[in-house]
Amino acid sequence: MIAALDGFTQQMVPANGIALHSVTGGDGPPIVLLHGFPQSWWEWRKVMPLLADRFSVVALDLRGAGFSDCPADGYDKATLAKDVHAAMRALGHERYAVCGHDIGGMVAVAVAATHRDTVTHLAVLDVPLPGWSKWEATAAGLWHFGFHIKRDLPERLIHGREYDYIAAFVAERMYDHTHFDPEDLEIFARALALPGRTRGAMEWYRAFAADHPAALAWKRQPLEMPVLALGGEHRFGPHMVDMLKEFARDVTGGSIARASHYVADERPKEVAAALIRFLGRAAPGR
Repeated sequence: MIAALDGFTQQMVPANGIALHSVTGGDGPPIVLLHGFPQSWWEWRKVMPLLADRFSVVALDLRGAGFSDCPADGYDKATLAKDVHAAMRALGHERYAVCGHDIGGMVAVAVAATHRDTVTHLAVLDVPLPGWSKWEATAAGLWHFGFHIKRDLPERLIHGREYDYIAAFVAERMYDHTHFDPEDLEIFARALALPGRTRGAMEWYRAFAADHPAALAWKRQPLEMPVLALGGEHRFGPHMVDMLKEFARDVTGGSIARASHYVADERPKEVAAALIRFLGRAAPGR
């Protein structure tokens, strides 16, 4: 199966000294979609067509993932945010909405916090955030955080077993397993198996030690743009609104029923509908 969507164009764009793989389509106000682990831009395959009638949709592979460059450093979320902003500028978007899931949600918050006059709307999907008052306790209870930050060990154990690792990882975080096609898992596995990509993904986690104090500093100046906080009712959904209220003044959202962590895969229609309603709200300065 080829990772391509009808009506969307794939290209490499310059971004903060590297090149990011972008997938673009649609027409209207711009929104950039940021994936999580262990996925790529293909995470948004079911959501993108639902948004494209109303918005200019950009889905990126983060630094270290998919077909984007994977340099030796720069995996803290502030640097990833610079990548995203530079890519959006290269694509001609001066102001834009940002939506991120999982690691991409952490990056989305970083984009909003470091480019406050540029981000019109922020949506964060099912992720505990560095800087959250419960971050340290939550992180300590997530086994994969501890595993992924180990130097070199995850790369050695996952190499050659990318599909097995991703299939087991995703299965642990799905409410309804019928929403994931093995061919999609194969696309994610092939992306993770590209040279340097497993290491790049692990570096997202190894940067948490820098991400937490950075986020604590951002919280001192609450975000002013509208924020949508969503998650699966069987994962972080019940915590998302209160979590984001620590970062922003104007937060709405809640839980998506019959879903766990991978809400864009399990409940794409609900995610797209929530984004469409949310993006219809006026942004500050508009």
